[in-house]
Amino acid sequence: MIDFNRKDINPMLIGASSEAFNSDDYIYELKWDGERCIAYLDPKLGTELRNKRNVRMLSKVPELSALHKQVKERCILDGELMVLKDGKPSFYEIQKRSIMTNVFKINLLSKQYPASFIPFDILYYKNNDISLLPLMERKEYLSKAVGEETARMALSKYIEGQGMAFYTLAEQQELEGIVAKRKDSVYIEGKRTKDWIKIKNLKDDDFVICGYIYKENHMISIVLGKYDKDKLVYKGHVTLGVGGENFRRIKEVPKSDVPLFPLGSYDKTVWIRPQLVCVVHFMEYTASGSMRQPVFKGLRFDKEPEECQI
Repeated sequence: MIDFNRKDINPMLIGASSEAFNSDDYIYELKWDGERCIAYLDPKLGTELRNKRNVRMLSKVPELSALHKQVKERCILDGELMVLKDGKPSFYEIQKRSIMTNVFKINLLSKQYPASFIPFDILYYKNNDISLLPLMERKEYLSKAVGEETARMALSKYIEGQGMAFYTLAEQQELEGIVAKRKDSVYIEGKRTKDWIKIKNLKDDDFVICGYIYKENHMISIVLGKYDKDKLVYKGHVTLGVGGENFRRIKEVPKSDVPLFPLGSYDKTVWIRPQLVCVVHFMEYTASGSMRQPVFKGLRFDKEPEECQI
């Protein structure tokens, strides 16, 4: 039972991937390249914005502190926190804001590249848990709840039936991809559901950071892993894009006394506790399961390491 005052909702997750398809049983939305957040909005009491790890986010995006003024009733919204740069969502900008602590720099960026919250679902409306209503009914409540849309909060738009054409449009605009959702699907906290299907254009994946290797020419290689149920397994490493504030945060993680898995000749690895998740962009997976031309995209703090499953 969803309670507004509890404020610890674990969002429902996408549980399948697919090529683009058409179906009258689904709606199709853009897959925003941002950070998943739950917004607790009360027109009288204010805004609370928390990511998937239940970390309060308003100190990172103070420009969103008045979202509650855009809703007509007390509600809980599920959506994406993102920053537009050059007209497109920038994962780098929202990730940079997530790890920033300097108030002056945060306020500066909030004016230069202001964040937006794009709600795509509603779980609670006017003192009622509505998470078990069919998706299309929840969409109606979402439209009722959010008043005039602004640059700071606007509803995620969707189309019905025409998934292939919508995917082609996302591909042409070099966007991350789209998500297909069954019209009759309910919302279950923490569930990884096959009623939501990702159809990705740009390939990236999430990995657990298991260690790092100092290489020649001041290069650093990050050792990547994923969980096979409860066991960590090696999934490659990435060198391009590693450095700066991201690597400073990686070095702060306590070191592990023992290797997290055998790495053959990589005996110079500095092993760390598996506490951080990163995003790696790549061309494609090879037949052996490795990545072609991987590039470190950034840390993500809205995902637990145990969620990175094979």
